[in-house]
Amino acid sequence: MTALVLGLLLFLGVHSVRIVAEPWRSRTIARLGAGGWKGAYSVLSAVGLVLIVWGYGLARQDPVALWTPLTWARHLGALLTLVAFVLLAAAYVPGNGIKAKLHHPMVLGVKVWALAHLLANHTLADLLLFGGFLLWAVLSFRAARQRDAAAGTIYPPGKLAATLATVVAGIAAWAFFAFWAHGAWFGVRPFG
Repeated sequence: MTALVLGLLLFLGVHSVRIVAEPWRSRTIARLGAGGWKGAYSVLSAVGLVLIVWGYGLARQDPVALWTPLTWARHLGALLTLVAFVLLAAAYVPGNGIKAKLHHPMVLGVKVWALAHLLANHTLADLLLFGGFLLWAVLSFRAARQRDAAAGTIYPPGKLAATLATVVAGIAAWAFFAFWAHGAWFGVRPFG
């Protein structure tokens, strides 16, 4: 469990700098340059992610059950994961109405993904992993909205075609992941 916790602290810590230390971040970027900042950020994030994957894999070998998972919660989790994939797609498809309305769909997608996995799983490692990401996403979304308000950020309206493309891309990515990749990569098949 130590590797998982260290990975979460490193990965989410790096991704939380903008939430808790924006002035320090700005000074560091000025000192290192944008490339230096992005390089250090990327390396630390990658190390954190490797520790998360390794630590979670180790924790799954000797799980500590915290509650009994409910069948309805797994079904709701699958539906919420579909929503999370559409939100993730909205972060990348230009000109879509979802991003225009929600402003930070990737962070919302992480929030929904984490909640879905908390509903569907029941171990201490699940609580640490998905609970950690959920807490980060809540704080990150709030901080991003505050930055938008302070800067007077206005998001352009979305176009219907881009919004439809976003929904189709999100559903396709979800189907690929739910029916093949999740089982192939993580050994857990959400539907069977």
